[in-house]
Amino acid sequence: MRKPLVAGNWKMNKTVEQATLLVADMLPGLEAVKTVDRVLCPPFTSLMVVSGMLAGTEVGLGSQNLHWEDSGAYTGEISPLMVKEFCKYVIIGHSERRAYFGETDETVNLKVKAAFANDLLPIICVGETLEEFEAGKTEDVVAGQVKRGFDGIDSDTAQKLIVAYEPIWAIGTGKASSPEQANDIIKNVVRKNLASLFGVGTAEKIRILYGGSVKSNNANEFFSQSDIDGGLIGGASLKPEDFTKIVEAAA
Repeated sequence: MRKPLVAGNWKMNKTVEQATLLVADMLPGLEAVKTVDRVLCPPFTSLMVVSGMLAGTEVGLGSQNLHWEDSGAYTGEISPLMVKEFCKYVIIGHSERRAYFGETDETVNLKVKAAFANDLLPIICVGETLEEFEAGKTEDVVAGQVKRGFDGIDSDTAQKLIVAYEPIWAIGTGKASSPEQANDIIKNVVRKNLASLFGVGTAEKIRILYGGSVKSNNANEFFSQSDIDGGLIGGASLKPEDFTKIVEAAA
């Protein structure tokens, strides 16, 4: 059995003071759900204070990005060594990083390897644009992202991968993929290509999340699907009651 995981990607939201209030508000509800891995991914500026608030709980902390080098002349970047001081998880290759900051499958691959080298658990995002979806290119695009993004990862390490399928046309738009449609891509494209890379046994152990306009009122439908192992949640992760209900749906 793959243990469900729900991660909240706060994106570029919340000051340190606001983050403190948000975590204080949602932590009791999150702590009550033991059968799901729960992860909060605030901005870099709040990692230290949120780390302190989560100490002694089973709620995990994640970074929204990292660089593939441990140190160096990379102004404005954050290294794996800096991330691992506070975090267990790291989001890699989010569509916004790919669209606005030039991330490619090759840099995603470098970051995945850097995460594993520093004992971090990467949550790697894959997904197609609306244009690609409408052109019937979803399978080719997502398969390519999986193959290039995980190139050179061995099967033992691959078991620790967490993949998030996020159709880009559904992120923040309110237009979610249907649960059946999302499950079909996750099962027959993402997991199938993971199997071709690492073998069926390993692919069956890898958790694959869905992301893209998941809310408290539709989470049950997504999480009841055979191959959806949880969610990478954006806007709803900033609302304590909604995020807690999504975690409860995963349970």
